[in-house]
Amino acid sequence: MIILKNVTLRRGTKVLLDKTSVTINPGEKVGLVGRNGAGKSTLFGLLNGSLHEDGGDYSIPTQWRMGQVAQDMPETDQSATDFVIDGDTTLLAARNEVVDAEASDDGMRMAEAYMALHDAGEHDAEARAQALILGLGFKVSELNNPVDSFSGGWRMRLQLARALMCPSDILLLDEPTNHLDLDAMVWLEAWLKRYPGTLIMISHDREFLDAITQVTLHIDNAKLVRYGGNYSKFEDMRAEQMLLQQATMAKQADKIAHLQSFINRFKAKASKAKQAQSRVKALERMEKIAPVLADAEFSFEFQEPQNLPNPMLSMVNVAIGYPPAEEAPAGTPPTVIVRGINRSVMAGQRIGILGANGQGKSTLVKTIARDLGAISGEVTEGKGLNIGYFAQQELDVLRPQDTPLEHMTRMAREAIAAGRNVAGREQELRNFLGNFNFTGEMVKQAVGTMSGGEKARLVLCMLVWQRPNLLLLDEPTNHLDLATREALGVALNEFEGTVMLVSHDRALLRSVCDEFWLVSRGGVGPFDGDLDDYQRYLLDEARRVREEAAAQQKRAA
Repeated sequence: MIILKNVTLRRGTKVLLDKTSVTINPGEKVGLVGRNGAGKSTLFGLLNGSLHEDGGDYSIPTQWRMGQVAQDMPETDQSATDFVIDGDTTLLAARNEVVDAEASDDGMRMAEAYMALHDAGEHDAEARAQALILGLGFKVSELNNPVDSFSGGWRMRLQLARALMCPSDILLLDEPTNHLDLDAMVWLEAWLKRYPGTLIMISHDREFLDAITQVTLHIDNAKLVRYGGNYSKFEDMRAEQMLLQQATMAKQADKIAHLQSFINRFKAKASKAKQAQSRVKALERMEKIAPVLADAEFSFEFQEPQNLPNPMLSMVNVAIGYPPAEEAPAGTPPTVIVRGINRSVMAGQRIGILGANGQGKSTLVKTIARDLGAISGEVTEGKGLNIGYFAQQELDVLRPQDTPLEHMTRMAREAIAAGRNVAGREQELRNFLGNFNFTGEMVKQAVGTMSGGEKARLVLCMLVWQRPNLLLLDEPTNHLDLATREALGVALNEFEGTVMLVSHDRALLRSVCDEFWLVSRGGVGPFDGDLDDYQRYLLDEARRVREEAAAQQKRAA
């Protein structure tokens, strides 16, 4: 077992853990939670041996093999399959021993080396590696592509596959879902449920934690507090504790009053039975999350849209995809991803966009956001449509050398130049940034020096300032902690306009969306089931892809 006894951990002069004790038993699946900066990653440093305790005693069984995801971006022309196979350190050592044994010309040593190689799984190593790669969303055609040919997010998926390939007694995972979409996440969830060793995981995804973990470790006021149960049970127990603490009572009451006023407003305005039923389900747990929101770095709300065109937009026989590359020969046709789209988006709709990896979810969102033009068909926008778009790579689009104030000032100038009547004076922009915890000198800090969470907060600030009536959100939670995700969910539920959401955060999809569109096999249509039905659909699709890959390998052999 892992034992921390009166352990103190510092980062520079800051004490992150102060004389704290906890025990983790073999085979337990543990969720490690706490506010950003509380010390979760520092604790991982202690567990993996890269940091040492500043006081107290820490012990972990010396014979335990540890698996974790390397944080560096791999640079190699190795094939994806070979790169992942090399993550199996036991197999790698056995292969090296075979080479050395053959060079020694020692018959007995060679026999033992070949036996060890077989025991290490040489016979099915390629199949195991490729099952991991396909499960994490790669195509069969990409199995032998060089690692360097993939983008950063896909290379980090290969690092994750490599960590899962490594035989281990304890597995440390720090935000394993950050670079995954929902289908890869559902597959990883099923894999981790079967993992026989001790698992310690940092994640900001409630449903992912709930599905896998049975123990929650909370870093709170420099102490490690152990709770028996998954994240939701921890949240319930913590809510009860917080209600008993006089210091949080006033804040708690304010939050509950705020949420209750929203519930009352919603019940008064709900016009569709389906929407009402869906939203009331989401609101059943609002009072439970009030303590978490009280602990959040900030809360916010979207401003009421200036107008609500209805329909927001309509698509008639639309085909979407990508134009030919600039270097392509003249006459090269565009690449069509999805065709025959006949859908309308109405005022007040809450649409979750589902689809397995590579089916065209982001392409659909980019087309609606005007980043891509439709290849054919007709997209008609309602008069006064004002789109607020959170792109999956939005954080990369921020200018690293510019400050939050410069980002807001530039946006205000563009809006004024376009004839919009907006508040654009410096003090007004400073006040608005202050609502998102950009205060004092932070408004003049270069964005490139900020954390992922701070950048995501700035993008949300810019989005709210635009007063959109249609919100297009493509993976908005990637860099948000649990409490901020809850705040986003509340803000989206209060929003008067239309929401279209692509997300691997199932808790957010459940709480915000009333209906789902499925992008699949070249088309877009309604998905009649709920998210549990969709998970089953994704697992069936993943199984179909694996079976196709196996059949293809047999044909090739």
